[in-house]
Amino acid sequence: MIEQLGRALAPRLSAFSLTPRSLLLRDAPGGLGPPGRFSANGRCQLMKARDGWVALNLARADDVELIPALVGETGEPWQILSAAVAREPAFSFRDRAIELQLPVAVAGEAMPIDLAPAVVKHVPRRVVDMSALWAGPLCGALLARMGADVLRIDSVGRPDPTPVSSPRLDAFLNGGKRRLALDLRRPDDCKRLRGEIAGADVLITSARPLALAEMGIEPGVFPHLAWVAITGHGFTGPGAVRVGFGDDCAVAGGLHGQHAGQLQFLGDALADPLTGLEAAWAVLSGRSGLVDLAMARVAATYAAQCHATRNA
Repeated sequence: MIEQLGRALAPRLSAFSLTPRSLLLRDAPGGLGPPGRFSANGRCQLMKARDGWVALNLARADDVELIPALVGETGEPWQILSAAVAREPAFSFRDRAIELQLPVAVAGEAMPIDLAPAVVKHVPRRVVDMSALWAGPLCGALLARMGADVLRIDSVGRPDPTPVSSPRLDAFLNGGKRRLALDLRRPDDCKRLRGEIAGADVLITSARPLALAEMGIEPGVFPHLAWVAITGHGFTGPGAVRVGFGDDCAVAGGLHGQHAGQLQFLGDALADPLTGLEAAWAVLSGRSGLVDLAMARVAATYAAQCHATRNA
C-alpha cells in the first residue's frame, strides 16, 4: 500500500515542491525502527482482539502508569496488554481505554471524508499557528511556503517536544515562521494570544475544545477566522473527547499493511503528515469557518484511495 500512497500524494505535493518521501520522513535521535507490529518509534503496538485488531499508543509517560487501571493487573506492559486485548472484543477494549484518555484505535474504524481540491484559490495574509508536534505545524509550514505570514506560538508551560525529538523536522516545520513565546497559564499572555488571533485570518490548533475554551478561544469568539482544528478523531462530536496520535490514527483509518495474517504499521505516524498536507489545502482552496480535520478520517480517505488504486 505504501507505493499506492506515494502515487496518491505526488500530485498534491507538486505545488509545494515536495516529494512523498520528503513529506513522510522525520529524524529521531537514535533512529527509528522498521514498522511492523510495533510502530517505528516503538510506542504503539498492534494487538489481536477476539474480533479485530487494536492499536494502543503509549505515547506519553503517564500512559504507562494507566495500564494497571486498564487491565486490572501489573507486569510487563505489552505482555499484559496483549493478553487483555485477546480476551475481549476490540471495541470493548477501545472504549475502556478511551475512558482513561489513552490513545487507542480499532483498525478501520474511521470513515473517509471529502478532501479539498489541490487548487490555490486563496493564500492567507496572516496565520497564527498554536499547534504542536507534526500535523498542525506542517500545515503552517506549507502555508508559509506559499507566502503567508505565519506566527508560531511557543507554549512556555507545555513546550512542543519536536525540537528535541526531531530537530531536523522541527527546522522544516517551524524555521520559516515568526515566533512568540507565551505562558498560557498566565491571563496576560492568554489576552496577548487572543489579540494575535483577532488580527489573523487563519488559526491552526491541535488542542481539544475544552483546553482552548479555558483560554477564551472558541470558534464563536473569532467568526472571521478559517480555524483549522487538527485532532485525532474530531473537534466536534463524540471524537472530541478522544486522544489520538499519528500511528494509532493511521490504524483507525485502515492505513496499515498485512503480512502472514498479521497487521503491520506502514510507516511512521502517517496520519500526521497526511493531515498537515490536507489542512493546508483546505485553507488554500478557500475553505472558511471551522475546518474540522480528524487525523483518523484523513487516514481513512487515503486508505480508501490506495485500496481503489490497487484493485483497479
